[in-house]
Amino acid sequence: MSIRIGILGYGNLGKGIEAAVLQNPDMELKAIFTRRDPASLKPASGNVPVYAADSAADHKDEIDVLIICGGSATDLPKQTPLYAKDFNVIDSFDTHAKIPEHFAAVDSAASENGHVAMISVGWDPGLFSLNRMMAGAILPDGKDYTFWGKGVSQGHSDAIRRIEGVKNGKQYTIPVPEALEAVRSGKNPELTTRQKHTRECFVVAEEGADLAKIESEIKNMPNYFADYDTTVHFISEEELQRDHSGIPHGGFVIRSGKTGLNKENQHIIEYSLKLDSNPEFTASVLAAYARAVYKMAKEGQKGCKTVFDVAPAYLSPLSGEQLRASLL
Repeated sequence: MSIRIGILGYGNLGKGIEAAVLQNPDMELKAIFTRRDPASLKPASGNVPVYAADSAADHKDEIDVLIICGGSATDLPKQTPLYAKDFNVIDSFDTHAKIPEHFAAVDSAASENGHVAMISVGWDPGLFSLNRMMAGAILPDGKDYTFWGKGVSQGHSDAIRRIEGVKNGKQYTIPVPEALEAVRSGKNPELTTRQKHTRECFVVAEEGADLAKIESEIKNMPNYFADYDTTVHFISEEELQRDHSGIPHGGFVIRSGKTGLNKENQHIIEYSLKLDSNPEFTASVLAAYARAVYKMAKEGQKGCKTVFDVAPAYLSPLSGEQLRASLL
């Protein structure tokens, strides 16, 4: 039996989910829910029904896992607890500082209604989180370093576009090369947030907008830009489409640690990603973890989960016997 997937939100991430479901033979896309006019959406995969988001609960018996594709700034804090009342859900909430409070809200809704909810799934938070945890457990005498980019952050770009007077925009996160090299060489530097990354924003402003006010709001936005050296460029829509139409990203998780009675041996664990499409890769991670949500729900589990709570075998369509024979 196929895992019946629903998508809430049909932007870049929602379209990526659609493509990912088509690559997983044990999954079936049953419905797309949107805040736009459902008649205006033409799913790429054909005759998938499209419904209004506020009618989603009417279709709860048709969906095994609802993948919520809203933005972290304002959508997911409301959407995930709301839809966890009627569905098993999963999201990609990526505002690291607010994960504990998001978890608490989603856990309450999911637990009270007997559903499994999973939050903050993607590559960071998500796969990078797992690598930080595992590397720390393996090398307890050491330090973690995470570098993102160079690439487009969907969450930060979304936050820019929500500022009054902004018509469109993209944000790039860029590692500071000297900091990355110091970590890879095993120097274990003490690095501030500002010393590890810079942020570069390309903004299309509405006609007549206050550019100085927009730039100030971006640079002083807490949890997004305030702790970084940020450069803001105002460009035309044509320039944005010509020079910044892609959504690449990637990054590195590095743990530098020592072993031995006298700490004489140095070790570096490095995990890296280089992504042509941030939303499509994030969608692929979400699809794999949606399979885990489905399996956990079938076992009778409930409440909010994160990637730390998922046994790796739950991500795979292969049986335990198949995994042991082919991959172990």
